[in-house]
Amino acid sequence: MKKSPNQPHYFIPQPLDNKRLAHLCGPLDENLRQISSALDVTIFRRGEKFIVSGTNAERAVAVLERFYTLADKPVSVENVQLALVEQRATASIDAELDAADIAVDKKDKTEIESPVLKTRKHDLRGRTPHQSQYLHAILEHDITFGVGPAGTGKTYLAVACAVDALERDAVQRIVLTRPAVEAGERLGFLPGDLAQKVDPYLRPLYDALYDLLGYDRTQKLFEKQAIEIAPLAYMRGRTLNHAFIILDEAQNTTPEQMKMFLTRIGFGSKAVVTGDVTQIDLHHGQKSGLVDALNVLHDVRGIAFSRFTSSDVVRHPMVARIVDAYEAVSAAGSSHNAHNAHVTSTTAVKRLSQGLTQSAKPRNAKK
Repeated sequence: MKKSPNQPHYFIPQPLDNKRLAHLCGPLDENLRQISSALDVTIFRRGEKFIVSGTNAERAVAVLERFYTLADKPVSVENVQLALVEQRATASIDAELDAADIAVDKKDKTEIESPVLKTRKHDLRGRTPHQSQYLHAILEHDITFGVGPAGTGKTYLAVACAVDALERDAVQRIVLTRPAVEAGERLGFLPGDLAQKVDPYLRPLYDALYDLLGYDRTQKLFEKQAIEIAPLAYMRGRTLNHAFIILDEAQNTTPEQMKMFLTRIGFGSKAVVTGDVTQIDLHHGQKSGLVDALNVLHDVRGIAFSRFTSSDVVRHPMVARIVDAYEAVSAAGSSHNAHNAHVTSTTAVKRLSQGLTQSAKPRNAKK
């Protein structure tokens, strides 16, 4: 018999091992606090018995069971948070399929096998179903769009794919670019040479490379010109053959810039475009090249589109909640604006019809 969501769930570690129990709870029960906060449940421990209450109590017990089996060594807060990301994303996929009334085997919908990427520092795989789908799309298509909120791994995974391709000699170089919107693309007014002018705007790409390859290896590849980072404005007029090209922060491109970038791709090249359509920094009234491309290219063969949600955020659990809160306000605002637009248009039609009726009357007509 299935328990009511309001009924408490219990977890008793088997076999009992005090060392594993201590590793599971973490210093000062920090791991329990992270699980409780992320899943919005209450976890009460009485000796070796855990009492979990809340809507997501069953999910919390599953997380506790999983970590107890892995707790032969200390469990870090980072490991707990990453596991919660995977669990949250899997639950989100389940909810989407259930809402659409799609009958899919549980294993098929929760265990999407992720490609393993080889980098100098460590192997990498997708942690959520959407991330795994994204990696498959990049490997199987010449052009891939990754669209979603910040912290979902769009850029990091794209850079990891580029590094993997370079290490396998599948490409000869990596080209990373993003629009320097904050500088208004007027880089000539900034002090220093080109690298110094654009460095602050390209820093996230450097960070990903250093994390995947290490500082020394990254610097050597820069010296050999096997890796190039440049603002989007400097891509015009080039043809990039045998390269892995990544356009980051694509929501801040114009349609003309997006077309210019996509037409730089030469033979043996692969391109990934990443962006978040909710964080557009263009001047008011300017159309986003990413939004335009999603509408124009959705039926073009050879182009893949991967979309992420807040359930894919691989950062502190609070980040996912923040994204959800802003999306809820944005959705409410869109609904309100649509209602106002309908009222305004209806009023305008009434006024227009009244004006036409009055103008049709003879000037000397009696009221």
